[in-house]
Amino acid sequence: MNRNTLDAAHLSAEQKTAIDAGIESIEGIVSSVTISFSSEERRRYGSVNEQNKLFVNKVNDYKENQPELKSTDVDWNKFEADYADRTFADTRISRLENVVRMLSDFKIAHDYDNHKMSLKDYEYSQYKLGMEVPGFAEKVAELKQFFPHSKGTAKK
Repeated sequence: MNRNTLDAAHLSAEQKTAIDAGIESIEGIVSSVTISFSSEERRRYGSVNEQNKLFVNKVNDYKENQPELKSTDVDWNKFEADYADRTFADTRISRLENVVRMLSDFKIAHDYDNHKMSLKDYEYSQYKLGMEVPGFAEKVAELKQFFPHSKGTAKK
């Protein structure tokens, strides 16, 4: 590993295309069945907190294990379909959150490497400026703005 960078692996063009195709596929499928809530609707309908989810799970448990106790006023086919879909969505959200974390770590590694290499380029530019090589005065002056607390820079 290079001392100054993380040398993170890079995605191939084929891998990037496959990721985009997968995301596009998921978006297409989910958008065909989802309801797009306003902020107010998300607050109103999204109030099924963890305690209420446990309640739903307990009702489902009774339905499964003691069906003679279930209400005849409930559409149990719809209940089961809703329960299966919420369980499916919950596990997929967890998996997608893991993918988001992996992509975030991937990005952090490349951000870090880019920053380290940019610092090295700035040091090189300062060296060339000291050697009075044409063009480097403008480059160093332009890049110096990103180091407002460095020695020799005027505070604005």
